[in-house]
Amino acid sequence: MMAVSSAGGMGGRGMTSQRARDRLVARLRQNGISDERVLGIIGQLPRHVFVDEALASRAYEDTALPIGLGQTISQPYIVAKMTAAVLRDGIPQRVLEVGTGSGYQAAVLASLVPEVHTVERIDELLYVARRRFRRLGFKNIRSRHADGNVGWPEQAPFDAIVVTAGAEELVAPLLRQLGERGILVAPIGPSGAQQLVCVQRDGDAWRSEKLGAVAFVPLLAGVV
Repeated sequence: MMAVSSAGGMGGRGMTSQRARDRLVARLRQNGISDERVLGIIGQLPRHVFVDEALASRAYEDTALPIGLGQTISQPYIVAKMTAAVLRDGIPQRVLEVGTGSGYQAAVLASLVPEVHTVERIDELLYVARRRFRRLGFKNIRSRHADGNVGWPEQAPFDAIVVTAGAEELVAPLLRQLGERGILVAPIGPSGAQQLVCVQRDGDAWRSEKLGAVAFVPLLAGVV
């Protein structure tokens, strides 16, 4: 969980202030996010820590922002929606995130669940994300430089898996790493026609639900 006292800049001024976070939470609530656990964490977590200093004034806009290397920090609405989806049946104990990126989604999850495992294919992004986790005092995030398509089989099964990059279809190795009643949330479909999909395991069967249209960077193979 996050040690709020170590966040640095939690008070802040201007667009990194608590007032800016409160406005973001109000906007998310107006747009249909109703899980108060998720809204509470987004209202506390300093998103400006997860973006370049030059973009800090935009950190609490409900929009995706570039983080370099062709990647983005997801729109807060999407982060909230994906997080709420994995909490729908209660608090999962162990969550895998595929695509660490800035570290923001992992930090939101780690503020709500006991154990988060996150994998990132771009070493430079993972290095920066790990520094952010340490700065904010997270002790329950484990990270790995690896191909997200592979997941983290040594740590499976997981109660939930959150995929933060788009694939044409559900990735079979990730589905195999879900425990019984486990939930996977991922953007699925071709670029320009992606849907956020929530899949739940029920024995050898799968229940799938579409949560709406989204636009994510592609889930690429290999590591860099």
